[in-house]
Amino acid sequence: MKKLVLLTLLVGLMNFSQAQIKSVAFDVVANQINSGVALPAEEPFYIRGSLPRGIEYVKVRVNRPNKGLKQADTYEWKRAFDYEVNQYELFIGEPLKSNTNYDFEFTFYERASEEQMQEVKESISSNLSSYIRANFEVTASGIRSSNSDQVMITQMNQIVENGLEDYRHFLGRDFSGFSDLVRQKLDQRNKLKLRRARFNILGKAEKDNDKAAYANKYISELEEAVENELNQYLSRSLMSLVDVRYISSYPTERKPGVLPLNFGYGAFAVKRHLSSTEYFNGPYVGLSLPLGNKTFKRFLGNASFSTGVFLQNFNASSGERISGPIVNLPIYAGLGYKLFNVMRFNAGAVLINMDDSNMNTRTDYIQPYVGMSLELNLWLGFNNRR
Repeated sequence: MKKLVLLTLLVGLMNFSQAQIKSVAFDVVANQINSGVALPAEEPFYIRGSLPRGIEYVKVRVNRPNKGLKQADTYEWKRAFDYEVNQYELFIGEPLKSNTNYDFEFTFYERASEEQMQEVKESISSNLSSYIRANFEVTASGIRSSNSDQVMITQMNQIVENGLEDYRHFLGRDFSGFSDLVRQKLDQRNKLKLRRARFNILGKAEKDNDKAAYANKYISELEEAVENELNQYLSRSLMSLVDVRYISSYPTERKPGVLPLNFGYGAFAVKRHLSSTEYFNGPYVGLSLPLGNKTFKRFLGNASFSTGVFLQNFNASSGERISGPIVNLPIYAGLGYKLFNVMRFNAGAVLINMDDSNMNTRTDYIQPYVGMSLELNLWLGFNNRR
């Protein structure tokens, strides 16, 4: 037992010593990552690179080829305050799969100038104003919209997002959409009564002129409310997209497969009659086949199908010899779960055979068993299941 504990501590110490996080470099000039070497797999790592002049923010998107953008993982780096640094560092916290290709998209941003800020404000504001006026029609009964209030809000939000496609908010905040104040202003048009008014056309009668002017005043107030919320979001400087670099179908390292070998101690019960149950225990050795990859599916990675043999035969109290078929040793099979990284608890069934003293034959029995074992990954190079 002491040897088992010492071996467990030794394996745990080896795992701890190998826990240092790796780092790879991205060469923006050569557009090359990790000097052409396959990337680390099944473990987090850093991507480091030299920071081009003026760059405030770096983002990398990692995805498998032919997968949707929603499945991509995004990592960000932003300059801290006004500290002078010449290198960025991105922590890739979601491990990559072994022997798999990935696409990388690096985007670089600088702080937008006052001229750029003014230009983007004016452009989005003009598009919003054009959209609002194109959607409204002044009729004799009031102001009619081509779309519902919800559709207008959604489309105006999209106009803002499209206008900021090459920009990013300094604080990393996305535009949350126009507020309820804009919704209320849109709803207000339903209360306006404008008989025979025409948009942007003054009527012959003074009353028609008043109604058209009133409608125009409402639309101007809506445009002002929308512009105020836009300016509030853009009150802080934006970061402007400078360059995008792509690396397609870049491979990860091929992890060697392992075959987990179990050394343990188990017990099983033998019950042939209602009033007769005997318990036996002894050492066993076997193999475990994981039900998943622990890096990506923790529960299934720790769970396994285990099988093996007890290392000895047993004798019942009546003197009958308890053995097993095929290898003349009891054979076990069942499910296991890994505990404390190296210990595995197993439970299942054991296949044994016993002498039948009445008929002078041997009979096979399937009985329940449980066991606890030490698991070591010994067979390197075995075809992996990733």
